[in-house]
Amino acid sequence: MAEALTERFGVTEEPQLVRDALAGEDDAEDAQWLVVVEDPDATHDPALLDGLAAEYEGWREAD
Repeated sequence: MAEALTERFGVTEEPQLVRDALAGEDDAEDAQWLVVVEDPDATHDPALLDGLAAEYEGWREAD
């Protein structure tokens, strides 16, 4: 997804990747991933970001 952000949206700073294991889960497949993209000027279309997140079975959250 981080590569897709660069290719599709021209994100110049590498997105921050955060892995968060679910409470009580030892299996790595149960870990959640968070891709943090700072967009203080709202230059990226939220609908397109939603679509990209959905392609990876995820969702977009705003502060």
